[in-house]
Amino acid sequence: MLVPSEYVDLANRMADVAGAVVLSYFRKKVEIEDKKDASPVTIADRQSEAIMRELINQHAPDHGILGEEYGPENLDAEWVWVLDPIDGTKAFITGKPSFGILIALLHMGKPVLGVIDQPVTAERWVGASGRPTTLNGERVLCRPCDDLSKAYLYATTPDMFHGAEIPAWDKLKNAVKLQRYGADCYAAGLLASGFVDLMVEASLQPYDYLPLVPVIEGAGGVATDWDGEPLSLHSDGRFCAGGDARAHKAALALLNP
Repeated sequence: MLVPSEYVDLANRMADVAGAVVLSYFRKKVEIEDKKDASPVTIADRQSEAIMRELINQHAPDHGILGEEYGPENLDAEWVWVLDPIDGTKAFITGKPSFGILIALLHMGKPVLGVIDQPVTAERWVGASGRPTTLNGERVLCRPCDDLSKAYLYATTPDMFHGAEIPAWDKLKNAVKLQRYGADCYAAGLLASGFVDLMVEASLQPYDYLPLVPVIEGAGGVATDWDGEPLSLHSDGRFCAGGDARAHKAALALLNP
C-alpha cells in the first residue's frame, strides 16, 4: 500500500516538535527518575511524547496511540501510532547522541511508516510503504552482504540477552567480521544507509522495534523476529534485521539452532 502523504507529513511534524523539546534538555541538568522496570525517564521523554500525542489527537483523532510514557489509546483503530520519545534514554542522560525519536504508524496491525530522528546530528530516516527510505530527503540503500564472515553486526548491549539467547548470540557474534554495541536505534539508520549489515536485539517493547521496520524494509533490508516472522504489537521482543536477505537468513540459522 501507499501510505497517505498527509500521514508522512504528520510524522515529520511530530519529529520536528519532539526534537525541539529533546534538544532543549540535551546535556542539561535534568531530574532522572527510575521507572518500575528500573529504566530511566526524564522530563524530555514525557514532554516530547505529550506533544506528539497532541498533534495526533488534533490531526487524526480517530487513530490509536501506543507510547512508552503514556501507554495505549484506541488500539483497535485501523491506524495506530507507536511512539518512543527517546529510544536510548541511557545514552541521552549520559550525553551520547546515539538515541533517537522513534515514530511508527501501523495499518491493521502492520508497520507501514517509520521514522528514526536524531535531533543532535540533524539526521532523519523516514520509511513508508510504497516509498523508498530516505535520510534527510535523500534515498538510502542497504548494502549487499552474502556471508556472515563479511558482516558488521550491532546490538545495543549484551545484557539484553537471557537464557538460551546468550549462547545463540555468542554464536552469531563469533561468526561475523565485526560486532559493536551501544548505538541504540541509530544502528538501524546505519543499516539502512549501508554501513551496517545486521542488527540483533532482545527484550524490546513494540515502540522500540516497530518504527525500525519500514525504515529498513524501504532501504531493501529485512526485519523480523528471531523466528523469521513479521513484527507486530504482539511479537516477543526479539528483533533481527539484515541489510541483505542472505545475511539475515544466516543470522536466523544461528539464533535458532
